Amino acid sequence: MKYQLFYWPSIQGRGEFVRLALEYCGAAYDDVARREGEAALENLLARRTLATPPFALPCLKAGRLFIAQTANILQFLSMRHTLCANSTVKRIWTHQLQLTIADLVVEIHDTHHPIASGLYYEQQKAAAKRRSADFIKHRMPKFLGYFEQILARETARDAWLTGKQVSYADLSLFQIIDGLRYALPKASARTLKKCPRIQALHQRVMDLPQIRAYLGSKRRIAYNQDGIFRHYAELDHSPSKTGRWP
Repeated sequence: MKYQLFYWPSIQGRGEFVRLALEYCGAAYDDVARREGEAALENLLARRTLATPPFALPCLKAGRLFIAQTANILQFLSMRHTLCANSTVKRIWTHQLQLTIADLVVEIHDTHHPIASGLYYEQQKAAAKRRSADFIKHRMPKFLGYFEQILARETARDAWLTGKQVSYADLSLFQIIDGLRYALPKASARTLKKCPRIQALHQRVMDLPQIRAYLGSKRRIAYNQDGIFRHYAELDHSPSKTGRWP
């Protein structure tokens, strides 16, 4: 089956978690809006007669099915491809990890848009500076520390989040770390010093042949100032000499 992915054509965003999964499992897919433009997305969102209409993107079409919500799409793909261990416990556990990643995605987005998504960053810079400072000092270490602890439970050095098999949650954690290194290079470097297992996982995902090929292709959209991960130097805080934060 050739899947159809409906997502914005100029950003990685939440659609990138789905792209990484599709690329890893070697599934044929059409990134619809990159070929047809954003009108195709608007037409889909307007089709309220669908049996399962999406509220927002990404949305994956598989045969007659239209599946929305990133974690939901990834769980669906895991049932068709080798993206999760084949046991009820591992499937639920992987989905739980992905939902935690989804929570983290929201917090990363809110570092630059803490008041409203409909406002420009320039209209909420002061609030963004305060929000990003809290994220860097408290929330990023808490989330990444959690995933570091999960990896530490596995005795094997080359273990993944859910054991011996790479899952879509590993691919998504790779994207989180990759994006944070772009958006908040100084702050993420400080936090990742305490997370050697996460850093190793990021490198192992990057070294997967399918992912390495994708990252070097034109299919991988470059980071920019319109997606979830945006680099604003003024938000990449570091403590002052007094130890205080903005």
